[in-house]
Amino acid sequence: QLARLEADNFWFRFRNKLLIWAMHTNFPHADQFLEIGSGTGFVLSGINKEFPKMSVIGSDIYPQGLDYAKNRVPDATFLHMDAGNIPFEDEFDVVGAFDILEHIQDDRIVLHEIYKAVHRGGGVILTVPQYMWLWSDQDSAALHVRRYSRKELKEKVEQAGFNVVMITSFISFLFPFLVFSRLSSQFLKKIDRPHDSTRELRLHPLLNEIFETICNLELLFLKKGVRMPAGGSRLCRGE
Repeated sequence: QLARLEADNFWFRFRNKLLIWAMHTNFPHADQFLEIGSGTGFVLSGINKEFPKMSVIGSDIYPQGLDYAKNRVPDATFLHMDAGNIPFEDEFDVVGAFDILEHIQDDRIVLHEIYKAVHRGGGVILTVPQYMWLWSDQDSAALHVRRYSRKELKEKVEQAGFNVVMITSFISFLFPFLVFSRLSSQFLKKIDRPHDSTRELRLHPLLNEIFETICNLELLFLKKGVRMPAGGSRLCRGE
């Protein structure tokens, strides 16, 4: 279901644009890229298209998603890999983990492994959901362990050895809609309505287009150097 829905969903499309901007801005000459938890390959396909000369490796602990990823990015190398035991040292210009850390019980180990895999002068790009008070059945269905605060994410990235050089919220302009969606989900749970984990992905095409337009406007602000104080997710770059 995710592989079918993400290509047209505003959230996934916006996140890809955000990550490609972060790569161009911070690592424009990267030669080696590793994605932790590449899933169905949607992010990796966008990065590979934007940086065709860069060598890209995708990895995931769940082999089911790798079949979709291989079809999307035939030029990439894919590994069945546990992020807590990355078999590389001093290897990559950039390692990315996009909405992955929240699934992992001991995220500190993963961040240390990422630091080990990045060579001097390289870095990491991370995205995570934020605010535990936004926790809902959607997080449970996605097998999340936590949502992050700015302080927690920054401290853990720095404890792994990185210097955090940029950190910002995103999904900020649509944040009120996200809060409403999560609170309504909690209300439906109280009246014993079954949770639909794909409800937020199956938007009416017009609403999806409006939301993507709003997100594109937010991206313009981020490109101008505005750092959003609040939002549904957080982007972090470390060196």
